[in-house]
Amino acid sequence: LNRGCYQQMFWNCTSLTNAPDLPAIILSSYCYDTMFQSCTSLTTAPSLPATTLASYCYSDMFRECTSLVNVPSTLPATTLASYCYSGMFMECTSLTTAPALPATTLAEGCYANMFYACSLLTTAPILSATTLDDSCYHSMFENCTSLTKAPTLPATTLPSYCYGNMFKGCTRLNEITCLATDISATDCIFWWLYGVSSSGTFVKNSSMSSWGTGNSGIPSSWTV
Repeated sequence: LNRGCYQQMFWNCTSLTNAPDLPAIILSSYCYDTMFQSCTSLTTAPSLPATTLASYCYSDMFRECTSLVNVPSTLPATTLASYCYSGMFMECTSLTTAPALPATTLAEGCYANMFYACSLLTTAPILSATTLDDSCYHSMFENCTSLTKAPTLPATTLPSYCYGNMFKGCTRLNEITCLATDISATDCIFWWLYGVSSSGTFVKNSSMSSWGTGNSGIPSSWTV
């Protein structure tokens, strides 16, 4: 593909129910950006087999596809790029299951807003990455009001803004395991647990002693 080749191609096609096959494995920046945004009748996303991504390649691809329920079981890429998945399923309010995300080394903003306001999402994908980047998970699950358990967060060193707003507005969230030992980077956990359940359990690294309390730390009413 070439830069921006399918950008906004079917944007706001509100009667579109079937997406074409997308077999490309060599992507380019913005190639699928906003391709199906606001296709409110689309129920099934096509397979996306590429394993090496480009910046913003899938950004906002299915944003506001409010009928989308079937997505690929996995997004197989292990080489990510800046903001490659940002907003990909944002406001897909019928989505209950997320695809697997096997990448272990992340890029700036790669998952930012990916599932923002997916209000029926009940299960988050495993997040096995231990090498993070700035804003990589920023607002990833913000306002996912059906999510009760966060995926384990195994990274020990957090870069700037990486978990900012990550679970903000997840009103039913009551369980999280975060193994960080260095949270000194700028706003790395800013408001990450704002508006979660009033009671819950937080599991931390046994060597970590510098957690604060509140919206940008551990909720004060939770068990640690």
